Amino acid sequence: MAVSFFPIVSLSGALSTGQRYRLNFVDVDGNPLSTADGHVTVLVLTTTADREKARTVGDRVPDYCLGNPNYRMITILDFTRRHTQIGREIATMLVRHHLDEEAKRLQARYDEKKIARHARGDIFTVTDFDGTVSSQLSGQSSAANFRVFVFARNGELLQQWDDVPSAAELAVVVKEP
Repeated sequence: MAVSFFPIVSLSGALSTGQRYRLNFVDVDGNPLSTADGHVTVLVLTTTADREKARTVGDRVPDYCLGNPNYRMITILDFTRRHTQIGREIATMLVRHHLDEEAKRLQARYDEKKIARHARGDIFTVTDFDGTVSSQLSGQSSAANFRVFVFARNGELLQQWDDVPSAAELAVVVKEP
């Protein structure tokens, strides 16, 4: 995982709503991603223990965001609390396998909405093994709990939650200006 932070404002402490942040990542598939690259970005910081919460956030993303290149959801999977014997390569392989399974669920939603895209290409997950990403997003030196952030196209933090937002809350924040 590669990550770089180019804040438009200082990253001292937790992120502040209304401020702009350019956080750059590379996901497990090698895709370069940023919170300030012209997409409305829903970013979920989670651990493997809270994977179902991340899935719920994805399920609550409004239908008009599905397959729409103006929107993107990125999941940051925090492995810093997980003390395991498996290496990063094996963990990344397992994450990719899980993403392939999630893509099947999302593809059914795409098919139902007649979206002619392969869902797997719209699923982005970044693995955080050393806490670099988690600590920047949470403002803490240790791994963070579950968090959801929504960034505007220019990297402005529109909203953040410490738990899964309702579908209505999420829809209000991600709507096109």
